[in-house]
Amino acid sequence: MGETGMSKVVLFGELLLRLSPHGNERFVQAQDFHAVYGGTEANVAVSLSQWGQHACYISGLPVHEIGQAACNALRRYGVDTSFLVKKEGRIGVYFYEKGASERAGKVIYDRERSVFSLSQKEDYPFEMILEGAQWFHFSGVTAALGGNIREILHEACRIARKKHVVVSCDLNYRSALWDRDTARREMTSLLKLTDVFIGNATQTEELFCISSDLPEGEERTFSAAERLREMFGFRLVAFSERRTINAGRNKIFARVYDGTRRATSAVYDMEMVDRMGGGDAFAAGVIDSVLKGKSPDETVSFAAAASALKHSVEGDFNLVSEQEVRDLVRGADRIVRR
Repeated sequence: MGETGMSKVVLFGELLLRLSPHGNERFVQAQDFHAVYGGTEANVAVSLSQWGQHACYISGLPVHEIGQAACNALRRYGVDTSFLVKKEGRIGVYFYEKGASERAGKVIYDRERSVFSLSQKEDYPFEMILEGAQWFHFSGVTAALGGNIREILHEACRIARKKHVVVSCDLNYRSALWDRDTARREMTSLLKLTDVFIGNATQTEELFCISSDLPEGEERTFSAAERLREMFGFRLVAFSERRTINAGRNKIFARVYDGTRRATSAVYDMEMVDRMGGGDAFAAGVIDSVLKGKSPDETVSFAAAASALKHSVEGDFNLVSEQEVRDLVRGADRIVRR
């Protein structure tokens, strides 16, 4: 890891078909749906690939044309799909209704018995997959699928540790996917095998019962980060934060703590085009920065700016270059002339 050169990052998760009504239509109004592909780890993989990393995405897809279209969506942006498993079955789906003004957005999952959720341990030879890798990334969304997936995740993390591969986890707790007690128990087990923690401070406090008398703000957030380091031994804790004004406008910022240094990003007041994937763009920014040997200040600045820019891009993928992120960090002109 360092300033130059490409690092191999292995990411394990489910690639989903996203179906959305056009514009700000509600589900009950929709006569047709706009289709794109995405998913927590896939979104991270696309960002990393665009920023010069070797992103190796591991998942399971159906053998039919929809599965191939999903695979092609990743290949288009340079993601390595060499270890994607193809089987008979269905792709996981999620429906996304955009919010507007005071009406919140809505997500409906349809993932039961997808090819990925029915994965078997032998589908993913992680001893081979992680050979030559520098980083392994997963999320709580993947762990929430339960059963074999959690066993596969544990195995992958253990092998990564054995091979001295950095392991990162985006907590990404979704109450629609599993209850809080189960999430706390299962994520505690996985986080004991994790080096870099990515999440949201409020959600983290609630899930891991981290209480504080401090008011909401910087001191409380860094106190929670220190508590997490005591619990799990993380070498880095990264929190992305948002303050909701309404469904179309959020204030976005971030904080990073490595046990010694505290770092806080600028605050971005965003008129949002599409908020899906904002946390994944932040996670990618953290991973890319650490791999390139950046300081906590540089890491939090880059990751927060990447997240902010994602909110300006339609779809799940953050289709912005590394230079565009760095331009935002330094406050470059809004019109770029080449």
